[in-house]
Amino acid sequence: MSGAKETPRQKMIGMMYLVLTALLAMNISKDVLLAFITVESGLNATNKNFDQKNDVLYSKFDKALAENKTKTKPWSDKAYKVREEAKKLCKYIDESKSELYQLAQPELNKQAADTFKLINGMANDNYDIPTNYLIGPEVSAPTGRGVLIKKRIASFKKLLMDLVPEKDRAGFKIGLHTEDVYEAHVEKVVPWEVYNFDHTTMAACMALLAGVKNEIKNAESDLVTLLLRAIDAGDFKFDIVTAKVVAPTSYVVLGEEYVADIFVAAYSSTTDPEVLVGDVDTAKNTIRGTPQVVPVSAGLGKYSVRATSEGLQRWGGVVNIKAPDGSIRPYSFESSYMVARPSFAVSPTKMNVFYIGVDNPVAISAAGVAPTNVVATLAGDGTITNKGQGNYEVRVRGGKSCIVNVAAKDPKTNATKSIGPGMEFRVKKVPSPNSKFAGVVGDGSVTKGELMAAGGVIADLSDFVFDLKFPITKWTMSMNINGLFNDVMAKGPAITNDMKSMLLKVKKGSKILIEEVYVVAPDGPRKIPGCIIKVK
Repeated sequence: MSGAKETPRQKMIGMMYLVLTALLAMNISKDVLLAFITVESGLNATNKNFDQKNDVLYSKFDKALAENKTKTKPWSDKAYKVREEAKKLCKYIDESKSELYQLAQPELNKQAADTFKLINGMANDNYDIPTNYLIGPEVSAPTGRGVLIKKRIASFKKLLMDLVPEKDRAGFKIGLHTEDVYEAHVEKVVPWEVYNFDHTTMAACMALLAGVKNEIKNAESDLVTLLLRAIDAGDFKFDIVTAKVVAPTSYVVLGEEYVADIFVAAYSSTTDPEVLVGDVDTAKNTIRGTPQVVPVSAGLGKYSVRATSEGLQRWGGVVNIKAPDGSIRPYSFESSYMVARPSFAVSPTKMNVFYIGVDNPVAISAAGVAPTNVVATLAGDGTITNKGQGNYEVRVRGGKSCIVNVAAKDPKTNATKSIGPGMEFRVKKVPSPNSKFAGVVGDGSVTKGELMAAGGVIADLSDFVFDLKFPITKWTMSMNINGLFNDVMAKGPAITNDMKSMLLKVKKGSKILIEEVYVVAPDGPRKIPGCIIKVK
Protein backbone atom coordinates (compact mmCIF):
# COMPACT_ATOMS: atom_id res chain seq x y z
CA MET A 1 0.00 0.00 0.00
CA SER A 2 1.08 3.57 -0.72
CA GLY A 3 2.85 5.12 2.23
CA ALA A 4 2.96 1.80 4.13
CA LYS A 5 6.06 1.19 6.16
CA GLU A 6 8.36 -1.66 4.97
CA THR A 7 8.66 -4.64 7.25
CA PRO A 8 12.11 -6.01 8.18
CA ARG A 9 11.41 -9.00 5.91
CA GLN A 10 10.61 -6.71 2.95
CA LYS A 11 13.80 -4.70 3.56
CA MET A 12 15.81 -7.92 3.55
CA ILE A 13 14.29 -9.09 0.25
CA GLY A 14 15.00 -5.67 -1.34
CA MET A 15 18.64 -5.77 -0.26
CA MET A 16 19.06 -9.30 -1.63
CA TYR A 17 17.59 -8.18 -5.00
CA LEU A 18 20.06 -5.28 -5.25
CA VAL A 19 22.98 -7.57 -4.43
CA LEU A 20 21.81 -10.14 -6.99
CA THR A 21 21.41 -7.44 -9.66
CA ALA A 22 24.94 -6.17 -8.95
CA LEU A 23 26.33 -9.69 -9.12
CA LEU A 24 24.62 -10.27 -12.47
CA ALA A 25 26.05 -7.00 -13.78
CA MET A 26 29.50 -7.97 -12.55
CA ASN A 27 29.26 -11.39 -14.25
CA ILE A 28 28.28 -9.82 -17.60
CA SER A 29 31.11 -7.27 -17.34
CA LYS A 30 33.57 -10.02 -16.51
CA ASP A 31 32.55 -12.08 -19.55
CA VAL A 32 32.96 -9.09 -21.86
CA LEU A 33 36.35 -8.22 -20.40
CA LEU A 34 37.50 -11.81 -20.71
CA ALA A 35 36.45 -11.74 -24.36
CA PHE A 36 38.63 -8.69 -25.01
CA ILE A 37 41.53 -10.34 -23.17
CA THR A 38 41.11 -13.46 -25.32
CA VAL A 39 41.01 -11.36 -28.50
CA GLU A 40 44.17 -9.47 -27.52
CA SER A 41 45.98 -12.69 -26.70
CA GLY A 42 44.99 -14.17 -30.06
CA LEU A 43 46.12 -11.06 -31.94
CA ASN A 44 49.47 -11.11 -30.14
CA ALA A 45 49.95 -14.75 -31.21
CA THR A 46 48.98 -13.84 -34.80
CA ASN A 47 51.52 -11.00 -34.76
CA LYS A 48 54.25 -13.47 -33.80
CA ASN A 49 53.17 -15.72 -36.68
CA PHE A 50 53.37 -12.73 -39.03
CA ASP A 51 56.92 -12.05 -37.79
CA GLN A 52 57.92 -15.63 -38.64
CA LYS A 53 56.25 -15.44 -42.06
CA ASN A 54 57.95 -12.13 -42.84
CA ASP A 55 61.32 -13.48 -41.71
CA VAL A 56 60.95 -16.21 -44.35
CA LEU A 57 60.27 -13.55 -47.01
CA TYR A 58 63.36 -11.56 -46.01
CA SER A 59 65.47 -14.75 -46.09
CA LYS A 60 64.35 -15.23 -49.71
CA PHE A 61 65.56 -11.69 -50.43
CA ASP A 62 68.93 -12.56 -48.85
CA LYS A 63 69.23 -15.63 -51.06
CA ALA A 64 68.24 -13.70 -54.21
CA LEU A 65 70.72 -10.95 -53.28
CA ALA A 66 73.53 -13.50 -52.98
CA GLU A 67 72.65 -15.02 -56.37
CA ASN A 68 72.20 -11.77 -58.32
CA LYS A 69 73.00 -8.55 -56.47
CA THR A 70 72.54 -6.27 -59.47
CA LYS A 71 68.99 -7.45 -60.19
CA THR A 72 67.86 -7.89 -56.57
CA LYS A 73 69.33 -4.88 -54.70
CA PRO A 74 66.84 -2.20 -55.93
CA TRP A 75 63.95 -4.35 -54.65
CA SER A 76 65.66 -5.59 -51.47
CA ASP A 77 66.46 -1.98 -50.49
CA LYS A 78 62.73 -1.21 -50.65
CA ALA A 79 61.81 -4.36 -48.72
CA TYR A 80 64.24 -3.63 -45.88
CA LYS A 81 62.97 -0.04 -45.75
CA VAL A 82 59.47 -1.46 -45.16
CA ARG A 83 60.85 -3.77 -42.45
CA GLU A 84 62.60 -0.88 -40.68
CA GLU A 85 59.55 1.41 -40.71
CA ALA A 86 57.14 -1.37 -39.68
CA LYS A 87 59.35 -2.16 -36.68
CA LYS A 88 59.45 1.51 -35.68
CA LEU A 89 55.66 1.85 -35.85
CA CYS A 90 55.02 -1.40 -33.93
CA LYS A 91 57.54 -0.31 -31.30
CA TYR A 92 55.70 3.01 -30.93
CA ILE A 93 52.40 1.17 -30.37
CA ASP A 94 54.03 -1.16 -27.82
CA GLU A 95 55.41 1.88 -25.98
CA SER A 96 51.89 3.36 -25.94
CA LYS A 97 50.48 0.16 -24.44
CA SER A 98 53.26 0.14 -21.85
CA GLU A 99 52.49 3.73 -20.82
CA LEU A 100 48.80 2.84 -20.53
CA TYR A 101 49.64 -0.05 -18.23
CA GLN A 102 51.71 2.27 -16.05
CA LEU A 103 48.90 4.87 -15.86
CA ALA A 104 46.35 2.22 -14.94
CA GLN A 105 48.64 0.49 -12.44
CA PRO A 106 51.17 3.03 -11.11
CA GLU A 107 52.96 0.37 -9.09
CA LEU A 108 54.42 -1.06 -12.33
CA ASN A 109 57.81 0.21 -13.40
CA LYS A 110 58.72 0.68 -17.07
CA GLN A 111 60.36 -2.72 -17.43
CA ALA A 112 57.43 -4.52 -15.82
CA ALA A 113 54.92 -2.63 -17.96
CA ASP A 114 56.67 -3.73 -21.16
CA THR A 115 55.99 -7.39 -20.36
CA PHE A 116 52.73 -6.98 -18.39
CA LYS A 117 49.82 -9.16 -19.54
CA LEU A 118 46.28 -7.80 -19.86
CA ILE A 119 44.81 -10.75 -17.97
CA ASN A 120 46.73 -9.65 -14.86
CA GLY A 121 45.34 -6.11 -15.00
CA MET A 122 43.20 -4.71 -12.16
CA ALA A 123 41.79 -1.81 -14.22
CA ASN A 124 40.63 -3.59 -17.34
CA ASP A 125 37.12 -2.08 -17.01
CA ASN A 126 38.43 1.47 -16.60
CA TYR A 127 37.70 3.78 -19.54
CA ASP A 128 38.67 7.19 -18.11
CA ILE A 129 42.42 6.51 -18.18
CA PRO A 130 42.61 5.23 -21.80
CA THR A 131 40.22 7.95 -23.00
CA ASN A 132 42.31 10.74 -21.46
CA TYR A 133 45.57 9.15 -22.65
CA LEU A 134 44.53 8.38 -26.23
CA ILE A 135 42.14 11.28 -26.90
CA GLY A 136 42.81 13.98 -24.33
CA PRO A 137 40.58 16.10 -22.07
CA GLU A 138 38.40 17.36 -24.97
CA VAL A 139 36.75 14.81 -27.26
CA SER A 140 35.80 17.62 -29.65
CA ALA A 141 39.49 18.55 -30.08
CA PRO A 142 41.62 15.39 -29.64
CA THR A 143 45.24 15.94 -28.53
CA GLY A 144 46.15 12.57 -27.02
CA ARG A 145 48.43 9.73 -28.06
CA GLY A 146 45.81 8.40 -30.47
CA VAL A 147 46.30 11.48 -32.69
CA LEU A 148 50.03 10.72 -32.95
CA ILE A 149 49.37 7.03 -33.64
CA LYS A 150 46.99 8.00 -36.45
CA LYS A 151 49.58 10.33 -38.01
CA ARG A 152 52.27 7.64 -37.90
CA ILE A 153 49.95 5.05 -39.46
CA ALA A 154 49.08 7.48 -42.28
CA SER A 155 52.78 8.22 -42.86
CA PHE A 156 53.60 4.48 -42.92
CA LYS A 157 50.76 3.83 -45.36
CA LYS A 158 52.01 6.55 -47.71
CA LEU A 159 55.52 5.06 -47.59
CA LEU A 160 54.14 1.65 -48.57
CA MET A 161 52.13 3.05 -51.49
CA ASP A 162 55.18 4.97 -52.74
CA LEU A 163 57.15 1.69 -52.80
CA VAL A 164 54.49 -0.26 -54.70
CA PRO A 165 55.51 -0.63 -58.40
CA GLU A 166 53.43 1.83 -60.43
CA LYS A 167 51.76 -0.86 -62.54
CA ASP A 168 50.48 -2.60 -59.35
CA ARG A 169 49.20 0.44 -57.42
CA ALA A 170 45.64 0.42 -58.75
CA GLY A 171 44.97 -3.09 -57.48
CA PHE A 172 47.05 -3.06 -54.29
CA LYS A 173 45.06 -2.73 -51.05
CA ILE A 174 46.94 -1.89 -47.85
CA GLY A 175 44.18 -1.37 -45.27
CA LEU A 176 45.29 0.69 -42.22
CA HIS A 177 42.36 3.07 -42.54
CA THR A 178 42.59 6.21 -40.37
CA GLU A 179 39.92 8.29 -42.06
CA ASP A 180 37.09 9.99 -40.08
CA VAL A 181 34.21 7.61 -39.30
CA TYR A 182 30.42 8.14 -39.09
CA GLU A 183 29.31 7.51 -35.51
CA ALA A 184 25.69 6.28 -35.56
CA HIS A 185 24.70 7.02 -31.97
CA VAL A 186 25.79 10.68 -32.24
CA GLU A 187 24.75 10.90 -35.91
CA LYS A 188 27.90 12.65 -37.12
CA VAL A 189 31.40 12.02 -38.48
CA VAL A 190 34.12 11.79 -35.82
CA PRO A 191 37.91 11.40 -35.98
CA TRP A 192 39.37 7.88 -36.14
CA GLU A 193 40.85 8.13 -32.62
CA VAL A 194 37.51 9.25 -31.12
CA TYR A 195 35.59 6.48 -32.86
CA ASN A 196 37.97 3.84 -31.53
CA PHE A 197 39.00 5.09 -28.07
CA ASP A 198 36.26 7.38 -26.66
CA HIS A 199 34.89 5.74 -23.49
CA THR A 200 36.58 2.47 -24.45
CA THR A 201 37.72 0.22 -21.59
CA MET A 202 41.34 -0.59 -20.97
CA ALA A 203 40.83 -4.20 -22.16
CA ALA A 204 39.17 -3.07 -25.40
CA CYS A 205 41.90 -0.45 -26.09
CA MET A 206 44.63 -3.03 -25.69
CA ALA A 207 42.85 -5.37 -28.11
CA LEU A 208 42.36 -2.52 -30.61
CA LEU A 209 46.06 -1.55 -30.47
CA ALA A 210 47.08 -5.21 -30.94
CA GLY A 211 44.77 -5.23 -33.97
CA VAL A 212 46.54 -2.16 -35.41
CA LYS A 213 49.86 -4.01 -35.10
CA ASN A 214 48.25 -6.94 -36.89
CA GLU A 215 47.26 -4.69 -39.81
CA ILE A 216 50.79 -3.22 -39.96
CA LYS A 217 52.45 -6.63 -40.15
CA ASN A 218 49.89 -7.86 -42.67
CA ALA A 219 50.54 -4.81 -44.89
CA GLU A 220 54.29 -5.38 -44.51
CA SER A 221 53.86 -9.02 -45.58
CA ASP A 222 51.72 -8.11 -48.62
CA LEU A 223 54.14 -5.46 -49.89
CA VAL A 224 57.31 -7.52 -49.30
CA THR A 225 55.68 -10.44 -51.17
CA LEU A 226 54.89 -8.07 -54.05
CA LEU A 227 58.46 -6.73 -54.11
CA LEU A 228 59.83 -10.28 -54.07
CA ARG A 229 57.73 -11.16 -57.12
CA ALA A 230 58.89 -7.96 -58.86
CA ILE A 231 62.50 -9.22 -58.94
CA ASP A 232 61.65 -11.63 -61.74
CA ALA A 233 58.59 -9.86 -63.16
CA GLY A 234 60.40 -8.73 -66.30
CA ASP A 235 62.42 -11.91 -66.76
CA PHE A 236 61.87 -14.55 -69.34
CA LYS A 237 60.57 -17.84 -68.00
CA PHE A 238 63.73 -19.64 -69.12
CA ASP A 239 66.95 -20.59 -67.37
CA ILE A 240 69.11 -18.82 -69.98
CA VAL A 241 68.17 -16.50 -72.81
CA THR A 242 70.98 -15.84 -75.27
CA ALA A 243 71.46 -15.60 -79.02
CA LYS A 244 72.99 -18.73 -80.55
CA VAL A 245 74.47 -19.62 -83.94
CA VAL A 246 74.65 -23.29 -84.93
CA ALA A 247 76.14 -24.42 -88.20
CA PRO A 248 76.69 -28.00 -89.41
CA THR A 249 80.31 -27.03 -90.07
CA SER A 250 82.62 -24.05 -89.57
CA TYR A 251 84.55 -24.92 -92.74
CA VAL A 252 83.13 -24.55 -96.20
CA VAL A 253 84.69 -25.80 -99.39
CA LEU A 254 85.09 -23.12 -102.04
CA GLY A 255 81.93 -22.94 -104.15
CA GLU A 256 79.68 -24.64 -101.55
CA GLU A 257 77.02 -22.97 -99.41
CA TYR A 258 77.46 -22.05 -95.72
CA VAL A 259 74.28 -22.70 -93.69
CA ALA A 260 73.62 -21.73 -90.05
CA ASP A 261 70.72 -21.71 -87.58
CA ILE A 262 70.25 -18.50 -85.51
CA PHE A 263 68.03 -18.76 -82.45
CA VAL A 264 67.57 -17.93 -78.78
CA ALA A 265 68.32 -20.85 -76.49
CA ALA A 266 64.72 -20.83 -75.18
CA TYR A 267 61.76 -19.37 -77.00
CA SER A 268 57.99 -18.98 -76.81
CA SER A 269 55.91 -21.25 -79.04
CA THR A 270 53.47 -18.36 -79.60
CA THR A 271 55.95 -15.59 -80.53
CA ASP A 272 58.85 -15.90 -82.97
CA PRO A 273 61.86 -13.61 -82.50
CA GLU A 274 63.01 -11.14 -85.15
CA VAL A 275 66.45 -12.03 -86.55
CA LEU A 276 68.55 -9.36 -88.27
CA VAL A 277 71.99 -9.83 -89.86
CA GLY A 278 74.41 -7.01 -90.65
CA ASP A 279 77.20 -4.82 -89.25
CA VAL A 280 76.44 -5.36 -85.56
CA ASP A 281 77.21 -2.96 -82.71
CA THR A 282 77.41 -5.37 -79.74
CA ALA A 283 77.70 -2.53 -77.22
CA LYS A 284 74.31 -1.11 -78.27
CA ASN A 285 72.69 -4.35 -79.56
CA THR A 286 71.88 -2.64 -82.87
CA ILE A 287 72.68 -3.02 -86.58
CA ARG A 288 74.60 -0.27 -88.37
CA GLY A 289 72.98 0.53 -91.70
CA THR A 290 70.28 -1.58 -93.32
CA PRO A 291 70.02 -5.12 -91.89
CA GLN A 292 69.15 -8.33 -93.69
CA VAL A 293 65.96 -9.85 -92.30
CA VAL A 294 66.34 -13.60 -91.74
CA PRO A 295 63.23 -15.82 -92.13
CA VAL A 296 62.17 -17.38 -88.80
CA SER A 297 60.19 -20.56 -88.11
CA ALA A 298 59.58 -22.26 -84.73
CA GLY A 299 62.01 -19.87 -83.08
CA LEU A 300 64.85 -20.56 -85.56
CA GLY A 301 66.27 -18.06 -88.03
CA LYS A 302 67.64 -19.75 -91.18
CA TYR A 303 70.63 -17.81 -92.57
CA SER A 304 72.52 -18.88 -95.66
CA VAL A 305 75.21 -17.26 -97.83
CA ARG A 306 77.37 -18.71 -100.60
CA ALA A 307 81.12 -18.92 -99.96
CA THR A 308 82.92 -17.04 -102.75
CA SER A 309 86.39 -16.50 -101.28
CA GLU A 310 88.83 -18.32 -99.00
CA GLY A 311 89.72 -17.21 -95.48
CA LEU A 312 87.94 -16.26 -92.26
CA GLN A 313 84.47 -14.79 -92.87
CA ARG A 314 83.06 -12.79 -89.97
CA TRP A 315 79.38 -11.94 -89.56
CA GLY A 316 76.87 -11.06 -86.85
CA GLY A 317 73.44 -9.68 -86.07
CA VAL A 318 70.73 -9.05 -83.51
CA VAL A 319 67.89 -11.24 -82.23
CA ASN A 320 64.91 -9.20 -80.99
CA ILE A 321 62.54 -11.01 -78.65
CA LYS A 322 59.40 -9.82 -76.89
CA ALA A 323 59.74 -9.93 -73.08
CA PRO A 324 56.90 -10.85 -70.65
CA ASP A 325 56.42 -7.17 -69.79
CA GLY A 326 55.83 -6.29 -73.46
CA SER A 327 59.20 -4.63 -74.09
CA ILE A 328 61.56 -5.71 -76.88
CA ARG A 329 64.86 -7.18 -75.69
CA PRO A 330 67.73 -7.20 -78.25
CA TYR A 331 70.46 -9.87 -78.09
CA SER A 332 73.46 -9.28 -80.34
CA PHE A 333 75.75 -12.03 -81.57
CA GLU A 334 78.92 -12.42 -83.60
CA SER A 335 80.21 -15.46 -85.40
CA SER A 336 82.63 -16.52 -88.08
CA TYR A 337 83.37 -19.37 -90.44
CA MET A 338 86.42 -20.43 -92.40
CA VAL A 339 86.31 -20.99 -96.12
CA ALA A 340 89.11 -23.36 -97.12
CA ARG A 341 90.14 -26.05 -99.58
CA PRO A 342 89.61 -29.69 -98.48
CA SER A 343 91.80 -30.50 -95.44
CA PHE A 344 91.47 -31.33 -91.77
CA ALA A 345 92.47 -29.55 -88.58
CA VAL A 346 93.11 -30.67 -85.02
CA SER A 347 93.14 -27.61 -82.76
CA PRO A 348 94.24 -28.06 -79.15
CA THR A 349 91.92 -25.89 -77.03
CA LYS A 350 94.73 -25.14 -74.54
CA MET A 351 98.10 -25.57 -76.44
CA ASN A 352 100.12 -28.12 -78.47
CA VAL A 353 100.82 -30.18 -75.36
CA PHE A 354 98.78 -32.95 -73.71
CA TYR A 355 99.17 -33.10 -69.91
CA ILE A 356 99.17 -36.43 -68.06
CA GLY A 357 96.14 -37.23 -65.91
CA VAL A 358 93.82 -34.42 -67.07
CA ASP A 359 91.17 -34.06 -69.79
CA ASN A 360 92.87 -32.12 -72.62
CA PRO A 361 90.19 -30.56 -74.85
CA VAL A 362 90.77 -30.35 -78.62
CA ALA A 363 88.57 -29.21 -81.49
CA ILE A 364 88.70 -31.36 -84.64
CA SER A 365 87.09 -30.40 -87.92
CA ALA A 366 87.38 -31.43 -91.54
CA ALA A 367 86.33 -29.11 -94.34
CA GLY A 368 83.32 -30.48 -96.19
CA VAL A 369 82.75 -33.21 -93.57
CA ALA A 370 79.95 -33.00 -90.98
CA PRO A 371 81.19 -33.29 -87.35
CA THR A 372 79.20 -36.52 -86.94
CA ASN A 373 81.20 -38.09 -89.79
CA VAL A 374 84.64 -37.16 -88.43
CA VAL A 375 86.50 -40.08 -86.80
CA ALA A 376 89.47 -39.29 -84.54
CA THR A 377 91.87 -41.85 -83.01
CA LEU A 378 94.90 -41.55 -80.74
CA ALA A 379 98.24 -43.29 -81.27
CA GLY A 380 100.02 -43.36 -77.91
CA ASP A 381 99.45 -44.19 -74.25
CA GLY A 382 95.99 -42.71 -73.76
CA THR A 383 92.44 -42.30 -75.07
CA ILE A 384 90.44 -39.77 -77.11
CA THR A 385 86.72 -39.22 -76.45
CA ASN A 386 84.21 -37.55 -78.80
CA LYS A 387 82.18 -34.95 -76.83
CA GLY A 388 80.08 -33.88 -79.85
CA GLN A 389 80.01 -30.92 -82.28
CA GLY A 390 83.69 -31.35 -83.17
CA ASN A 391 84.90 -31.24 -79.54
CA TYR A 392 87.10 -34.01 -78.13
CA GLU A 393 88.96 -34.78 -74.90
CA VAL A 394 92.36 -36.50 -74.84
CA ARG A 395 93.58 -38.21 -71.66
CA VAL A 396 97.17 -39.50 -71.65
CA ARG A 397 98.87 -41.70 -69.06
CA GLY A 398 102.55 -41.34 -70.02
CA GLY A 399 105.13 -41.32 -72.76
CA LYS A 400 106.84 -38.38 -74.48
CA SER A 401 104.43 -37.83 -77.39
CA CYS A 402 101.28 -39.07 -79.11
CA ILE A 403 99.58 -38.61 -82.49
CA VAL A 404 95.97 -37.68 -83.32
CA ASN A 405 94.77 -39.26 -86.56
CA VAL A 406 91.66 -38.05 -88.39
CA ALA A 407 89.47 -39.85 -90.94
CA ALA A 408 86.20 -39.13 -92.72
CA LYS A 409 83.32 -41.62 -92.50
CA ASP A 410 81.00 -42.23 -95.43
CA PRO A 411 77.48 -41.97 -93.85
CA LYS A 412 76.11 -44.43 -96.42
CA THR A 413 78.71 -47.23 -96.19
CA ASN A 414 80.35 -46.35 -92.81
CA ALA A 415 83.71 -46.80 -94.53
CA THR A 416 86.46 -44.45 -93.29
CA LYS A 417 89.18 -42.65 -95.26
CA SER A 418 92.23 -41.02 -93.69
CA ILE A 419 92.55 -37.24 -94.16
CA GLY A 420 96.23 -36.40 -94.38
CA PRO A 421 99.00 -37.33 -91.91
CA GLY A 422 98.34 -37.32 -88.16
CA MET A 423 99.23 -34.41 -85.86
CA GLU A 424 101.86 -34.97 -83.14
CA PHE A 425 101.54 -33.60 -79.59
CA ARG A 426 104.10 -33.56 -76.78
CA VAL A 427 103.17 -35.29 -73.49
CA LYS A 428 104.14 -33.56 -70.25
CA LYS A 429 103.43 -33.73 -66.54
CA VAL A 430 101.32 -30.99 -64.97
CA PRO A 431 103.72 -28.50 -63.32
CA SER A 432 103.94 -28.43 -59.55
CA PRO A 433 102.10 -25.67 -57.68
CA ASN A 434 103.72 -23.49 -55.02
CA SER A 435 102.81 -23.41 -51.34
CA LYS A 436 100.93 -20.29 -50.27
CA PHE A 437 100.45 -19.26 -46.62
CA ALA A 438 99.02 -15.94 -45.36
CA GLY A 439 99.16 -14.70 -48.95
CA VAL A 440 102.90 -15.40 -49.29
CA VAL A 441 104.32 -17.53 -52.13
CA GLY A 442 108.05 -18.22 -51.85
CA ASP A 443 109.42 -15.49 -49.52
CA GLY A 444 107.48 -12.57 -48.09
CA SER A 445 106.61 -10.43 -45.09
CA VAL A 446 103.27 -10.15 -43.29
CA THR A 447 101.93 -8.60 -40.11
CA LYS A 448 101.16 -10.74 -37.10
CA GLY A 449 97.46 -10.05 -37.64
CA GLU A 450 97.65 -11.34 -41.21
CA LEU A 451 99.56 -14.37 -39.96
CA MET A 452 96.92 -15.19 -37.34
CA ALA A 453 94.15 -14.83 -39.93
CA ALA A 454 95.64 -17.53 -42.18
CA GLY A 455 93.50 -20.64 -42.29
CA GLY A 456 96.11 -23.00 -43.68
CA VAL A 457 98.28 -23.83 -46.69
CA ILE A 458 97.05 -23.41 -50.27
CA ALA A 459 98.52 -25.12 -53.35
CA ASP A 460 98.85 -22.21 -55.78
CA LEU A 461 99.33 -22.80 -59.52
CA SER A 462 98.79 -19.40 -61.12
CA ASP A 463 98.59 -18.72 -64.87
CA PHE A 464 98.22 -22.38 -65.84
CA VAL A 465 95.98 -23.38 -68.74
CA PHE A 466 93.88 -25.73 -66.57
CA ASP A 467 91.95 -24.88 -63.43
CA LEU A 468 93.27 -27.75 -61.29
CA LYS A 469 92.96 -28.55 -57.60
CA PHE A 470 95.88 -30.07 -55.70
CA PRO A 471 94.56 -31.47 -52.38
CA ILE A 472 97.17 -31.02 -49.64
CA THR A 473 97.79 -34.19 -47.63
CA LYS A 474 100.36 -32.96 -45.08
CA TRP A 475 102.78 -30.10 -44.30
CA THR A 476 105.06 -28.82 -41.55
CA MET A 477 105.38 -25.42 -39.84
CA SER A 478 108.77 -24.64 -38.26
CA MET A 479 109.98 -21.64 -36.25
CA ASN A 480 112.43 -20.61 -33.51
CA ILE A 481 110.77 -19.87 -30.17
CA ASN A 482 113.01 -18.56 -27.36
CA GLY A 483 116.09 -20.21 -28.86
CA LEU A 484 114.40 -23.58 -29.46
CA PHE A 485 113.41 -24.77 -32.93
CA ASN A 486 109.83 -26.13 -33.06
CA ASP A 487 108.28 -28.33 -35.77
CA VAL A 488 104.55 -29.10 -36.00
CA MET A 489 103.01 -31.26 -38.73
CA ALA A 490 99.43 -30.98 -40.03
CA LYS A 491 97.42 -33.48 -42.03
CA GLY A 492 95.31 -31.75 -44.63
CA PRO A 493 95.49 -28.05 -45.53
CA ALA A 494 94.08 -26.51 -42.31
CA ILE A 495 96.24 -24.98 -39.60
CA THR A 496 96.22 -26.93 -36.30
CA ASN A 497 95.67 -25.60 -32.77
CA ASP A 498 99.35 -26.29 -31.94
CA MET A 499 100.37 -24.17 -34.92
CA LYS A 500 98.08 -21.35 -33.78
CA SER A 501 99.73 -21.51 -30.34
CA MET A 502 103.15 -21.22 -31.98
CA LEU A 503 102.06 -18.22 -34.03
CA LEU A 504 100.83 -16.44 -30.89
CA LYS A 505 104.44 -16.36 -29.70
CA VAL A 506 105.97 -14.79 -32.82
CA LYS A 507 107.66 -11.42 -32.55
CA LYS A 508 108.69 -8.79 -35.04
CA GLY A 509 111.45 -10.21 -37.21
CA SER A 510 110.51 -13.85 -36.52
CA LYS A 511 110.61 -16.27 -39.45
CA ILE A 512 108.13 -19.07 -40.07
CA LEU A 513 109.02 -21.92 -42.42
CA ILE A 514 106.33 -23.81 -44.34
CA GLU A 515 107.96 -26.99 -45.64
CA GLU A 516 107.51 -30.69 -46.37
CA VAL A 517 104.30 -29.88 -48.27
CA TYR A 518 102.74 -32.88 -50.04
CA VAL A 519 99.85 -32.74 -52.51
CA VAL A 520 97.88 -35.08 -54.74
CA ALA A 521 98.65 -34.16 -58.39
CA PRO A 522 96.74 -35.56 -61.40
CA ASP A 523 99.52 -38.15 -61.88
CA GLY A 524 99.81 -39.03 -58.15
CA PRO A 525 101.34 -37.80 -54.84
CA ARG A 526 103.96 -35.05 -55.15
CA LYS A 527 106.09 -32.87 -52.87
CA ILE A 528 105.94 -29.13 -53.68
CA PRO A 529 108.09 -26.13 -52.67
CA GLY A 530 107.39 -24.49 -49.31
CA CYS A 531 107.66 -20.82 -48.33
CA ILE A 532 109.40 -18.53 -45.79
CA ILE A 533 107.43 -15.84 -43.99
CA LYS A 534 108.92 -12.98 -42.03
CA VAL A 535 106.87 -11.06 -39.41
CA LYS A 536 106.84 -7.29 -39.95
